Amino acid sequence: MEAVQEEGIDNLANLEERITRAVQVITNLRTENGQLQQRLQAAEEALTANRSELEQTQALSAEFQKENGELEQRVSRLSQEIEQLRGERKQVKTRIERLLDQLDLLSAS
Repeated sequence: MEAVQEEGIDNLANLEERITRAVQVITNLRTENGQLQQRLQAAEEALTANRSELEQTQALSAEFQKENGELEQRVSRLSQEIEQLRGERKQVKTRIERLLDQLDLLSAS
């Protein structure tokens, strides 16, 4: 009878030890879970901030591209205007040279 009683006590002690270990494991897992939840929340907040920053950057990029296009058009117009003015200057120079040549002819006669 004593052997049965000792076996029952050993089984009970074994069960108690297993339950204690299970409680420790569960406690550790809950702690880890809490830490992981905090890390996840921080990562989600960082992701949200990065997305917001990306959207702002994309908006600025679009604005800069628009401005760049407008500036390129303006540069093109100004380049054409410069070429036109150079052509007019060349014509004026040629006319003045002809007039000076005619004045030289009048002076020589």
